[in-house]
Amino acid sequence: MSTPTLYLPRDSRLHHLHPLTKLALIGLAIVAGATLPVTLWVIAVYLLILMPLAAWGKVLPAFLRSSLLLIWPFALSLTLIQGFFAPGEHILLQLGPLSLKLEGIQLAADYTARILVWLSAVILLMLITRPDQLMLALTERGLPRQIGYIILTALQIIPRFQQRAETILDSQRARGLETEGNLVKRLRALVPLVAPLILSSILELDERAIALEARGFTRAGPRTSLTTLKDTAPQSAFRWLSLIVMLLLILARAAGWMTA
Repeated sequence: MSTPTLYLPRDSRLHHLHPLTKLALIGLAIVAGATLPVTLWVIAVYLLILMPLAAWGKVLPAFLRSSLLLIWPFALSLTLIQGFFAPGEHILLQLGPLSLKLEGIQLAADYTARILVWLSAVILLMLITRPDQLMLALTERGLPRQIGYIILTALQIIPRFQQRAETILDSQRARGLETEGNLVKRLRALVPLVAPLILSSILELDERAIALEARGFTRAGPRTSLTTLKDTAPQSAFRWLSLIVMLLLILARAAGWMTA
């Protein structure tokens, strides 16, 4: 069985870039989403940077579907919490002692836009980058293998949980559990899913630790890899430029030079 991952193999120039170059692109989008002071600017990062990159990498449909599925719970909860409980004077709707305020909606929109950029940037990185190549690129630059493995595991945790949940649901259906129908039936189907999902995840930790030890993961000394990463001088220059831009954005935000 193949290792679960969100990576989509495509014949695009974006896929052929060095993993650190793709990481620099995503990092630049994340820092921009966190530091830009105006909500419209943050949304522009998604529309004018992340979406064109996804289209360049030929993963736009999967990118849009994944980012929208992940963002709507945040958007709904932030709208309710900030809209009703954030301070403000412009009341849009009165529900008994609670009032929906314009200032709260604006604050919720700002938070939602930033979370959308952060989540979408990570999703795009996972769609266009093989996790093993990213780990190799990081360890080649001196990152400890243990930290590289943590990053690799973090990139695989969502598809791994999804694959395991589908397997457990199939086995529960084979035992006669109803998983289709109205919302109440679907919520009931989640109850027998939680315990096996958690227990299997705990058991897998021990299995992965034994497998890593058997492969000499902690052994010191030089190592060889079947994968060879190709890097170029323009890509290296772009990564340094991206790092400088990220540092400037953080410094400008911290110093208060960028205000709404």
